[in-house]
Amino acid sequence: MEDSAAVAGLLWDRWLPANVRALISGVLPGGERDGRRLAVWLAGVHDVGKATPAFACQVDQLADVMRAQGLEMRTRRQFGPDRRLAPHGLAGQVLLAQWLEERHGWTGRQSAQFAVVVGGHHGVMPDHGQLKGLDDRPHLLRTPGASRALWRRVQAELLDACADEFGVRDRLAVWQAVKLPQPVQVLLSALVIVADWIASNPDLFPYFPQAAHRTGAERVAAAWEGLRLPGPWTAVEPPAVVGELFRTRFDLPSGAVVRPVQAAAVRLARGMPVPGLMVIEAPMGEGKTEAALAVAEVFAARSGAGGVFFALPTMATGNAMFPRLLDWLKRLPAVDGTRLSALLAHSKAALNDDYADLMRKGAQRVAAVEVDEEERCWRPADEKRIASAELVAHAWLRGRKKAMLSSFVAGTIDQLLFAGLKSRHLALRHLAVAGKVVVIDEAHAYDTYMSAYLDRVLSWLGAYRVPVVVLSATLPAARRRQLAEAYAGGESPAGCAEFEAVARVNAYPLLTAVPPGGVPVVECPQVSGRGASVHLERLDDDFGVLADRLAAELEGGGCVLVVRNTVNRVLETARVLRERLGEDAVTVAHSRFIDVDRAANDADLLAWFGPPGKSPKRPRGPHVVVASQVAEQSLDVDFDLLVSDLCPVDLLLQRMGRLHRHERGEDQADRPQQLRTARCLVTGADWTGQVPVPARGSVAVYGAYGLLRSAAVLLEHLDAPHRPVRLLSDISPLVQSAYAEDTTAPDGWAEAMDAARQRHEEHRKDQAERAGAFRLDTVGRPGRALIGWVAAGVGDADDTRAGRAQVRDSKESLEVVVVQRRPDGSLATVDWIAPDKAGLELPLDRPPAPRAARAAAACGLRLPAQFSYAEVMDRAIAELEELYVPAWQVKDSHWLAGQLILALDADCQTRLAGFHLRYSPSDGLEVTRA
Repeated sequence: MEDSAAVAGLLWDRWLPANVRALISGVLPGGERDGRRLAVWLAGVHDVGKATPAFACQVDQLADVMRAQGLEMRTRRQFGPDRRLAPHGLAGQVLLAQWLEERHGWTGRQSAQFAVVVGGHHGVMPDHGQLKGLDDRPHLLRTPGASRALWRRVQAELLDACADEFGVRDRLAVWQAVKLPQPVQVLLSALVIVADWIASNPDLFPYFPQAAHRTGAERVAAAWEGLRLPGPWTAVEPPAVVGELFRTRFDLPSGAVVRPVQAAAVRLARGMPVPGLMVIEAPMGEGKTEAALAVAEVFAARSGAGGVFFALPTMATGNAMFPRLLDWLKRLPAVDGTRLSALLAHSKAALNDDYADLMRKGAQRVAAVEVDEEERCWRPADEKRIASAELVAHAWLRGRKKAMLSSFVAGTIDQLLFAGLKSRHLALRHLAVAGKVVVIDEAHAYDTYMSAYLDRVLSWLGAYRVPVVVLSATLPAARRRQLAEAYAGGESPAGCAEFEAVARVNAYPLLTAVPPGGVPVVECPQVSGRGASVHLERLDDDFGVLADRLAAELEGGGCVLVVRNTVNRVLETARVLRERLGEDAVTVAHSRFIDVDRAANDADLLAWFGPPGKSPKRPRGPHVVVASQVAEQSLDVDFDLLVSDLCPVDLLLQRMGRLHRHERGEDQADRPQQLRTARCLVTGADWTGQVPVPARGSVAVYGAYGLLRSAAVLLEHLDAPHRPVRLLSDISPLVQSAYAEDTTAPDGWAEAMDAARQRHEEHRKDQAERAGAFRLDTVGRPGRALIGWVAAGVGDADDTRAGRAQVRDSKESLEVVVVQRRPDGSLATVDWIAPDKAGLELPLDRPPAPRAARAAAACGLRLPAQFSYAEVMDRAIAELEELYVPAWQVKDSHWLAGQLILALDADCQTRLAGFHLRYSPSDGLEVTRA
């Protein structure tokens, strides 16, 4: 108890960002001093529930010593299953609440908001049912009979001693009138969890008598030094001149000028009454990322935030952003000796080389005391996973979840959306974001389902007063208003004129800013003057027609990007084009590659089709890249001609951003002559009828209504006089028209549009309802205890297939690690990857060597939708578990523990759940019915 309190004090003094300390202290009469005292006291009393018969009976020798002192208790066997109704966190909550009420005159409502912090220190706040169950079984807290009074006296003496030792006895009467806001309760809970983990680590706090020669202060000082927990970033006000700010923070080319959007964003950030939400809407290539980082620095200096979390739509975009974040960090001013921690946060982060280097430099084992239950054996088929306390603590402080507690994080949007998902250790996720500036990229990429989680998270971020920057090239006006209202929270007047005005603004680029609990303001900066005009043309949805057209277009050479809406269409298109243009003239890019191959594909695309001067391998002859939606985001690639399946107009505009992205010679003179005009051929639909009929696979992905709305707003660009799409001035009008609620269908389209709209509305309603199943509740009124805060949740959110699927509108998916089976039956890493990683032995009787295990883990693959249907998934898991290797399910094999293993034969083929699987490094995974 004393160690935990001391650690909590150090965490408060040296680790918590200033804005978190201010939020906690701001509701207490004594300010910062009261905030620190409260945190230390709660950490000190968090284990008082161990002073109960239900806990003390677990070790017979120790229980006998207590019995000899008059503290009678049943044996563990005599208690039976009832003992599990009094885990020591819950027991501690009840004991603390009783002590505050009986000895200090608090009411139950007053005590609950403080005591719940103790109850939730193992990751889940108790619910009313658990409290009632324990209340009905008082013998679990104090043995009936003669020793009952002694148990009560011991418990009271412990709490009295803590109140004196940690200096809160004379503060309790003052705190009685405090109504702790729920965000403050969450942050205190998270702080106690971290303090408990650190103080419970025998490597840092050796058990008696190993450290008997040290005083308590010396023990704590040595433990803190051994932990090497980096402190928060302390941002200083950046240069007042915007040009100087951008020149010193970013590697701008000589003569570069700060763009109007960037300058306006920094100016607006400095002019807000307090840091809050800023939405930056601007075209692709306008430097929104740099603007966001500059605004984040201003916000952090003004708010006391101790870091930045950059949330991106996919792992690929997260990987691409991470080195840019590191480059920015190198240019930030830092106090001498300050260590800034920067990590990557997604489920495959450990396979990123930049991340792996940082983790190796900070490698350290962290242990923790176990909760009051035996560790359950877990297998991949289990729907929920409750990891051991040691594994959870290690994951958060030194393992894969450490990234979220680091000062600077680049990760997938899932890691942010998990803050809105009822799950174990949710308080830690809130602490992780509460001390940062949060940047959300590609906000237009999230559907109704994900938006429901995002809006709930934004409401909590507003309550924490966390500064947020949202980036989008194509954001519908109604969605802009929803984001602003969600962040402003309940304090803002519902439906006020300022929020209505936000949804009516049609200017572009556009900046929208709103402080927590405030009203929004908008600013309309000028465009930079950059941008291109893209000529659109229909193309019949026939593979042969496409092959003929591209053969003609590429007679003089050139690079073409063909974007298909499904992987099956990608593979079929590539097959036809290779027959016509040759094997070497066609490259495939989609999501159905193993991780290491997909990373190599992205690197190749940048080397071949990146910006001038950075693409040394750009093909001299004709070349076609056939890609799925992976080409829409993050990759700075540049093509001479674009072919795209019909898709929602905002996504089509994103795809157009890969067309003539850079200037290649004066007036594009370095491009093939017939490809110097930017053109996009729109296919993926039957255009012959009055109403276009999108390809069935596209409807399955996007829905018919979004596709028809896209086709409708593009009519003036597809039909005579074929006005080109201007990638600056037309972006906002096209997006707003496509997503407007009140719209008129083109002549002859009304019946098809009405039917599609009805299905669309039903789907959106269904999404919203399903999103509410595990979604966190709204912020409760101040003083309302967090009892049952995550009741009926999903366990450890990102350790389960259900948790990962919950924040995205997707079925549970199967992810496997791909290996190869040798002729003799042994396993090895796949044979086509880098020579130093290929063909490494994976023994079945012991954990593989670390190099081999990491090489295997880098071959992760998400199986396609065919394996997401319940019966198929169950059959697939049953077949995959035939290769369950017990020797790999240990801490020393963390790369492969808990993974499903898919073994391919020497020809890279296998069968699974009635399907034939074939893999090739050039085309990825192909699945057909067996």
